[in-house]
Amino acid sequence: MTFSKLYDTPATAVADIHDGATLLIGGATRSSEPTALLAALLAAGVRDLTCVCDFADWDGSEGILRLVHAERIDRIISPFPFVGEDSGVIQKQWQAGALSVEVIPQGTLAERLRAAGAGIAGVFTPVGLGTRFADGKETRTINGVECVLESPLRADFALIRADRADALGNLAYQGRQRGWNAVMAPAARITIAEVDTVGEPGAIDPELVITPGIYVNRVVSSKSVIPA
Repeated sequence: MTFSKLYDTPATAVADIHDGATLLIGGATRSSEPTALLAALLAAGVRDLTCVCDFADWDGSEGILRLVHAERIDRIISPFPFVGEDSGVIQKQWQAGALSVEVIPQGTLAERLRAAGAGIAGVFTPVGLGTRFADGKETRTINGVECVLESPLRADFALIRADRADALGNLAYQGRQRGWNAVMAPAARITIAEVDTVGEPGAIDPELVITPGIYVNRVVSSKSVIPA
């Protein structure tokens, strides 16, 4: 029997995400968001989540803002937490003390995720030097440039979106799906991929595989039934 990472529904794929978990949420557009997984997570009633994402202002009807509106998120780590027409709810909860926000430069976020996935102990970068981003962090001069040490950013779960997967978890992306989803996949203890098309092992040309199945623990079809 061939080993398979396929799950029947988004609900079963996220069933063990617990209160207080740290999540990487891939995507920055509607087509690159794991919307079915986010809907299942909302229905599961999980609370006090820390969410790491690029834009925190996705469409409130389907994206991460559904969790914010439901007051399920305790902390957001994002380069752009207050950008977008519907991001006012994040600012209101932050000002009320109900939600903490960590703003992180976009490139620094990508490198911290990459370091976590690669098993690197840290990354030196000149970004943020002399600002609050560098408070309490080690600095070092490298080739005449003073840099700040950034630690790897590893999460309990990553919820990502891809175009295609096989039963072994190998992923191929379409367009903007490749951005944050690909860099987040290796950076979590458990990575759950929502995909548009699922095939048997070997169905994806190896030259088109961007995320190898070794980094993916669960695969679920975006066409599966989503909780109301």
